[in-house]
Amino acid sequence: MPLCPKYLKIFADTAVTLLLWTYFTLGFVIFFAPFYVAAVIFAADRRLAFQKLNHRFLKGFLWLLRKAVPGLAVEIDDRIPGLESCVVVANHRSYLDPVIMIACFDRQSTIVKKDFFRVPIFGRVLQAAGYIPSEGNGRLVSLLMESIEYMRTYLAEGGVLFVFPEGTRSRTGRIGEFNKGAFKIARNANTPIEVLCITNTDRLFPPGRFLFNTCVRNRIQVRRVGRLSPEDTGGMPIEQVMAEIREIMESHQDANADEHPENAD
Repeated sequence: MPLCPKYLKIFADTAVTLLLWTYFTLGFVIFFAPFYVAAVIFAADRRLAFQKLNHRFLKGFLWLLRKAVPGLAVEIDDRIPGLESCVVVANHRSYLDPVIMIACFDRQSTIVKKDFFRVPIFGRVLQAAGYIPSEGNGRLVSLLMESIEYMRTYLAEGGVLFVFPEGTRSRTGRIGEFNKGAFKIARNANTPIEVLCITNTDRLFPPGRFLFNTCVRNRIQVRRVGRLSPEDTGGMPIEQVMAEIREIMESHQDANADEHPENAD
């Protein structure tokens, strides 16, 4: 049920979107940029320092989002922030999904579309944090190879690699085709795969829409729904591992209408 009249919806959506983008831009420049500069100069482990700063920055974004949208509940499985030394895979419904993942883990890496590494400042932050470009060409070739080589040590020391194996946001809510990258990394590092299910982020920030959808009641959930250990997957072809992960994800997707609040659009 809508939380505000239709004639106020565009105002509410615009106000919340501007507030969040102000935090993302001016908040970064004023409050966080000095800490990133200090990390470049003084941190013994620059990757880890940048990951922790990214975690705190986006944890603040998530806190502000909760406060700014009165009908929003965000429920994250209590077991998720404690995960370590694993590859985390999840379905992908909105640009909010990586924000939530980074807000969950203070030591995190992920695979990022190569185009983002070309964005001024932002691309440098991604590189310094040890995030992995989705493809390698030009200067990204060496970065891709270095990141993959480092990943075995990183995971063994407690790091988390979270990946959306579909590679892009789903427009229908259905699970798309998987890329093999995350599963190959998990096998090479001999690390478990943790499976998460994300619901309703696309109702708050739908694909293809610039404004947040703020005038409906919405419950975003991030649940831990499965785990495959190296012992479980050691004798399987990668394709079979992917099929099992897909089955876990699909079996836990919400199918009931009462789990999906009415969209105000």
